[in-house]
Amino acid sequence: MTTVFIISAPSGSGKSTLVSRLLAREPGLMFSVSYTTRAPRGHEVEGESYHFISRAEFEKRIALGEFLEHAEVFGNYYGTHRGVLDRAQEQGVDLVLDIDVQGARQLKGKIPEAVTVFILAPSREILEQRLRLRSEDSDAVIERRLRDAANEIRNYSAYDYVLINKELTKSDEILAAIVRAERVRRNRIEDRIRPILETFEKNA
Repeated sequence: MTTVFIISAPSGSGKSTLVSRLLAREPGLMFSVSYTTRAPRGHEVEGESYHFISRAEFEKRIALGEFLEHAEVFGNYYGTHRGVLDRAQEQGVDLVLDIDVQGARQLKGKIPEAVTVFILAPSREILEQRLRLRSEDSDAVIERRLRDAANEIRNYSAYDYVLINKELTKSDEILAAIVRAERVRRNRIEDRIRPILETFEKNA
């Protein structure tokens, strides 16, 4: 059984770094590479960071029902293709999705058993500092991201876990612990328990 882990955070909260570290340290995880209509930034690589497609192509795929979830953010589409869940199930691995609040809400509606984690910076000041240190956005874009962050944070109670990313190493440990705990809790353990129960039943 594939467990779906949905991880959301305001831009600049350290989500991408934490997800990368999670994938490196925990076996049996597949990362869902989202589709987007925005242009690549910096060192982003097609097929690793995102699948970059045109707006027309994205809207065609929406019409065909190819996305598990999709949303328009800052004038660009982002979406999760249905095929990635199929591949995870075929390979018997768990799926990690790095998606925004809109997408998380859609996906949770379709996969209620999905595990949701919301990551946030300790304060607005620290989030602004992190955004400026990235040197990717103009002042106007940073201000917009901070306004949007305030709206996103108000949705924290809809998530199963909230992780305040104050110190990277500790946050890394917490996120990995969430994944490990959920793997133990999930129904898949039934497949391991049933044979044990059968050994007792044979001797009853």
